[in-house]
Amino acid sequence: MLWNIDLTLVDVAIVTRDAYAEAFRVVTGRPLVKLVPPLGRPDSEIVFETLAVNGIQAEDAHLPKFLSALALAFADRRGRLAKEGRMMPGAKAALKAVSRLDGVVQTVLTGTIKSNAVHKLKAFGLDKHVDFELGGYGEEVYPKATLLQVAQGRAKQRLGTPFTAANTVVIGDSTRDVQAAKIGGAAMIGVASGRSMAGELREAGADVVLPDLSNASEVVAAVAGLTSPVDRRPGQADLSSWR
Repeated sequence: MLWNIDLTLVDVAIVTRDAYAEAFRVVTGRPLVKLVPPLGRPDSEIVFETLAVNGIQAEDAHLPKFLSALALAFADRRGRLAKEGRMMPGAKAALKAVSRLDGVVQTVLTGTIKSNAVHKLKAFGLDKHVDFELGGYGEEVYPKATLLQVAQGRAKQRLGTPFTAANTVVIGDSTRDVQAAKIGGAAMIGVASGRSMAGELREAGADVVLPDLSNASEVVAAVAGLTSPVDRRPGQADLSSWR
């Protein structure tokens, strides 16, 4: 199971913007005037668009420099996350409840770079049930649907089991998350807690739509209903040991 982070599990937009402003200043020597809205896009895409709308001609070296500066700026501000951000309703209980399902491995599919994703979840105590090594992150220059397939490949390599739409679930708050799941090969649970309304998530093709994560039993039922047990071959990993 792959969780989107921003506006699905947490909302730390104020700290994120400040970190972007600092990274922009470090890389360009100029103040940030306009930060493009994330809209479910990866940091790698946001960086190039933000440079463009602020009149900076993007070069190949800009992306690694910006992402490195962004990681440092965000780490410097990690103490503000819990104070100035918020955990989305029901997030902690939902993660814990899903972890009790047999054979479930939880990770993230996020536009955020990996180090910042870890900081975001740790700040609210949401990292306990998440295997960050199997996720897809914003420093990888791929569309989110491709990031999903990258994460599935990592899980297959680690656990020895193919992951398809029959045993992979994405949960997120935007129509972009839905599109990524449908293109990448996963079932989709839409949560109307962020960028998109329930009707928009349904229209985009979400298999299940929840108003938020406040009812953990509904989240568990949705995950269980969208997945089928995986028959292990000899030598394959027992997924229940990775809950």
